[in-house]
Amino acid sequence: MKNKPAQPKAPKTKRAPVMKRPASAGPTATAEAAIAKITPARLAAFEILTLVGEGKGHSDELLHSPRIESLSPEDRNLTTTLVMGVLRWQIALDARIRTLLQRPEQRLAEPISLALRLGAFQLLHLDRIPAHAALSESVELCRAAGQPHATGMVNAVLRKLAAAQKPGQRVFESTAAFSERLGHPQWLVERWVAAYGREAALKICEADQKEPAEGSLFTENGGDLPQMDDGSRLVAELAAAAAPHAKTVWDCCAAPGGKTLILAHRLASSAITASDVSAKRLAQTEARFRRYAYAERIRCAVADATTPSGNQSFDLILCDVPCSGTGTLAGNPEIRHRLKPEDFPRQAARQKAILKATLKQLAPGGKLVYSTCSLEPEECEQIVAEVIAGTNIVRTPIEALMKQLSDSGTLRQDADLTSAVRDGALRTLPGVHACDGFYAAVFEAAK
Repeated sequence: MKNKPAQPKAPKTKRAPVMKRPASAGPTATAEAAIAKITPARLAAFEILTLVGEGKGHSDELLHSPRIESLSPEDRNLTTTLVMGVLRWQIALDARIRTLLQRPEQRLAEPISLALRLGAFQLLHLDRIPAHAALSESVELCRAAGQPHATGMVNAVLRKLAAAQKPGQRVFESTAAFSERLGHPQWLVERWVAAYGREAALKICEADQKEPAEGSLFTENGGDLPQMDDGSRLVAELAAAAAPHAKTVWDCCAAPGGKTLILAHRLASSAITASDVSAKRLAQTEARFRRYAYAERIRCAVADATTPSGNQSFDLILCDVPCSGTGTLAGNPEIRHRLKPEDFPRQAARQKAILKATLKQLAPGGKLVYSTCSLEPEECEQIVAEVIAGTNIVRTPIEALMKQLSDSGTLRQDADLTSAVRDGALRTLPGVHACDGFYAAVFEAAK
């Protein structure tokens, strides 16, 4: 930081005013001295949140980087809690912070906002963190980020927040109110209210603020099965059940490979091709496959699913297309901050292209499963309706497949998924069902 130019001397007849440094700003210190006062977990969380905000990384990848793996287990856990917590609650935190600023309309520099969010999250959501630690280290984070002029303001705002009473629960909340309270963009929640109703939208928002549920739908977990969320696994189990005698199988958007592994585990006599447009992601997927003996039959190929290669046809195609991911905000909280309404048409164009291209490689009598982890009709029902219209493709109701999974003991008897069948397709909703939000529809090519 550059030194300020020297002030001109005041005339002897009139003394120049002396501006005192606010006591709340604390003593002056260098950025290096400030960093030395910050615990490794908070410093790492600040760095990751900075990168996520700049679009330079995904929280999950950054939390599993060598930098974080080198921390102690306690610091890794706290770093993860801070990063995921701030991303989940950012909208609500910013709303609370604004009410405590002298000028609520002012736009803060991002490092200042991050320091305030980290401090506010700890004060409001982490009972085991001493208030003085959350407050003082947030001030030091601000100083370490080259914003020493704002340390007094950060200190004052967080002190007010620590002393304030928690707001009471309203008898009735508008969509705008519970969207803000639960850290979601209002425009996105309004879409869910329109599609699924207010009660379901509220449950979705509440579920998004918690750690994703694991292992609650299936009787068999762990062992030689891949670790994955229940929603993804349910889609893969449905695909396997749809074509149990398939000889040729194609997972056309395979990374990170969990669904492919389920198919390989269930369809022991099938030749399976796993492709993905990203060479990097496919390489990571192949490395994952090598940990499972039954994955030896999987052939991997870098390929764009919108461009069919050769004349090969398949008895079963899993078409789990790239999407907005709005059904997975619990595990991918930053999506809500990046997503814009105009992203849906862009996603839909690619999804339609993938589905149209893969249907051309479906063998007569073969089954195709189209799926997304999106809650948005533009990426799900509307894609299916537009692409299938006027073709000889037959819709396969999913009710029988769900019953098959239940009767075979794959699904737990107490897994209540009756309401997950909607218009002949699978539609799970976070908070309503014990998994992320997924859509899946099954089709059969005419023989």
